[in-house]
Parts: sequence; structure tokens; C-alpha cells
Amino acid sequence: MATEYHNLSSYDPTKVPNGSDMRIGIVVSEWNEEITNALLKGAFQTLTKNGVVPENILVDYVPGSFELTFGAKHMAENKNIDAVIILGCVVRGGTPHFDYVCSGVTQGITHLNTIYDIPFIFGLLTTDDMQQAIDRAGGIHGNKGDECAITAIKMIDFYRRNLEE
Repeated sequence: MATEYHNLSSYDPTKVPNGSDMRIGIVVSEWNEEITNALLKGAFQTLTKNGVVPENILVDYVPGSFELTFGAKHMAENKNIDAVIILGCVVRGGTPHFDYVCSGVTQGITHLNTIYDIPFIFGLLTTDDMQQAIDRAGGIHGNKGDECAITAIKMIDFYRRNLEE
């Protein structure tokens, strides 16, 4: 696993642009709420730590992870934001449901990245069990929400720099 070699909360602050002029949406799945709330807390704290004004962080919720794509699309269309972070958690069970949800969200977020001029940041935990999710939502492997926040800031900066050229 990649997180065995890199903590999700580790980043070099000297390589993170200032986010003070950025407006970021976060769509959070209510399913596995203990995990997704921890991801949201990590993302929110990391965004503000890196200059994003709390009033410029728009948070909304959808019932489950499959609905993250729809929520992200509508947030992008209606909230005048620079990026959308999606946060969810799917834990493998005894049916193929896990595969369908993970595949659908992955393809959906990838598609949104190709049709909009803002980045959509993939923050869907896809774990074999709840302990792996806990470990990635502020546990021993850090917080995927932190990683998503840094990715959003860096991708907004990337987009803006490439507009200037």
C-alpha cells in the first residue's frame, strides 16, 4: 500500500501556494459518517492553515459515496468555486456493491475533471475494512482529507499558472 511509504498528512509547507484567494467546495458523503467527518475536519483545518479563508470553504453533504459525483457537479455549476474536494468512504463487504460504487465514483470524478475548468479532488477511501478507513482518517496513516486539501490548493495554482502562459 502506498500509505505504508507516505503518510497522508505529510507535506512540505514550502511547496504549498497561499490559498487566501481561493474558494473551495467540499462534498461529503454521510455514509460512514464517523470517517467522512474526520476527513472533512482534516481537509478544513489544512485549507485554513494554508491561507484559505473559512468563509471560502463551502461544505455540503450527500447521502452516500455514489452521490458524490452529482453533488460535485452541482457545486461546481452553482457555487463559483475554484475546486471541489469529494470525501467519502466505501468499505468492502460481501457483495460486488463495493466494486460498483468505487468504479462509478472514480469514473465520475475523472469525467468531471475532463469537462470542467476546475479540479475535482478524489478523496474517496476504498478500504477492505473499517480499521483501514480509521487509519486513513486521522489514524496511523494520516488523514486523506489533509492530502486532498493540499492537492486542491496545488491544482488551483497549477491551473492559474497555466492560464498565464
